Amino acid sequence: MEPRNQQTAATGVKTYDAGLRAHMLRIYNRMTLGVLTTGLVAYAFAASGLVSVLYANPILAIILAFSPLAVVWFGFRPDRMSSGKLQFSFFLISALYGLSFSSIFLVYAGTDIARAFFLAAASFAGLSLFGYTTKKNLDGMGSFLIMGMFGLIILSVVNMFMASTVMQNVVAGAGILIFSGLTAWETQKMKEMYNPAYDDETASRVGWASALNLYISFIALFQYILHFVGMARGE
Repeated sequence: MEPRNQQTAATGVKTYDAGLRAHMLRIYNRMTLGVLTTGLVAYAFAASGLVSVLYANPILAIILAFSPLAVVWFGFRPDRMSSGKLQFSFFLISALYGLSFSSIFLVYAGTDIARAFFLAAASFAGLSLFGYTTKKNLDGMGSFLIMGMFGLIILSVVNMFMASTVMQNVVAGAGILIFSGLTAWETQKMKEMYNPAYDDETASRVGWASALNLYISFIALFQYILHFVGMARGE
């Protein structure tokens, strides 16, 4: 009986691990589609020339800058919405970020944008891998970083009116640290949230919520890294 019990346990572990890998891969694929959507929308909008017209109006520019966050806070409710509605909201957020980010083509050189993207991708991959493999509980750090994220948003809004270069550098530096930590913590949380007993609908809703969290962290890392890459080139 002992060998049979051990074999059953080993089979159960393998099944769990296979399910977890599929769960994580599904989340990363969704996040990647979101990043791709953002990039394509940003490039298309910038190439059309409409971005110059839009950002000539400061009020419209501010509304566009904060519209993705508005959808995140008020239009993305994994506990209340179906997976189909979450999917729609996810790609709406990705497109809105693309419209908001289209202005970077007016400010930064294409080589700087590409360099920042690959730096962000490499950093994200390493941090997410750390979050997935570490045995240390990151919950305490996560709670602290979430508070720091809200503080960062407030500082960013204040600096819209101050236009201080020093403040921009502080915000960008703090942003890299905060969202680096959030990437590791969020990866650990989405690993812990996996449950093979979930039905397809629940698993999909959890997946969309996790994909959005990782997507926002990646976008933020890219944005703040781009600030320093452009500054180093004197942009």
